[in-house]
Amino acid sequence: MTFEAKTSGSDDLKAIISAISTLVEEATFVATAEGITFRGMDPSHVALIDISWPNSAFEKYECDSDIKFGVRIDEFSKLIKRAEKKDSIEISISDQNMLLVTVGKNKKYKMRLIESSATDTPLPKIPYDSKITLSSSKFDKILGDVQVVSDYLTMHTYDSKADFSGKGDSGEVIIELEKDSEEIQEITSKEDSIGTYSLEYLNPVVKAVGTTAGHITCEFSSAKPLRIEFKVANIGRIHFYLAPRVES
Repeated sequence: MTFEAKTSGSDDLKAIISAISTLVEEATFVATAEGITFRGMDPSHVALIDISWPNSAFEKYECDSDIKFGVRIDEFSKLIKRAEKKDSIEISISDQNMLLVTVGKNKKYKMRLIESSATDTPLPKIPYDSKITLSSSKFDKILGDVQVVSDYLTMHTYDSKADFSGKGDSGEVIIELEKDSEEIQEITSKEDSIGTYSLEYLNPVVKAVGTTAGHITCEFSSAKPLRIEFKVANIGRIHFYLAPRVES
């Protein structure tokens, strides 16, 4: 069995591990000749993250048979955080079933792998009525603005406009968006849509991936799960799904 993957810098792997750590404590990665994938759901089954990292995104990539390897995310994250921005990170698996992590040219770690407990998690198949593409920095600011008064973000699209709002005991906020700047690339809706989603799940993953993502695309329909696609230059796909808040 040959498996070796080497990144040219550390930012992308840091973003991936940080995003995964917002949902799970243990992660199982699948490596094939095409690249590395991960799919996992938080224990309460509210949020799901789906990552596809193609072999073309690596400085060096070899995998001659499909393998799964499991890690404790907090332990893996500690190793990755020791890397400087320009450090390459190389991962491989030893004959003793250890994950070998080389950071830069001279730091070599060994980490014990864990038994894979992953089950196949199907992706939601939902026809989305509304789509908003905006810069990740703009979205991060909106989440911060809403969190001042609320634990939930409400997204509403109508015509070619959208607004984000929140309401709590201390008051409420509404932020209107129009497709008239570099920060807002697209607002489309087949029909008016409204959905409310937990900032407890949204904020951490947006902060984890946001620094490496230029733009993100939010797709949703009324009372249906939200899907966010992070557009990261050197990573194939990061999709984040979040169930809507159900009013009691």
